[in-house]
Amino acid sequence: MSFYVYILASRRNGTLYIGMTDDLVRRVWEHRIGAVPGFTRKYVVKMLVWYEQNETRETAFHRERQIKKWNRAWKLRLIERSNPTWQDLAGDLSA
Repeated sequence: MSFYVYILASRRNGTLYIGMTDDLVRRVWEHRIGAVPGFTRKYVVKMLVWYEQNETRETAFHRERQIKKWNRAWKLRLIERSNPTWQDLAGDLSA
């Protein structure tokens, strides 16, 4: 089983959301349809711009917490290092 840390954005350089899940396809879909009330639905944060696979829930949890503590510039660099054009990566995911 894999665990994912991911970043969603409202648009390029827009509002960011960092999360963790064991089912990235399902979780991104939930964000897109606004299935759960909260931050991403309120601020229309639906575009998957970065994700990372981890082997254990614990490592994913620690990585999520680490990135959440980073300043915004570091988060933007993380995204742009692997996704310089801010493409929505959700289409690359296989169900």
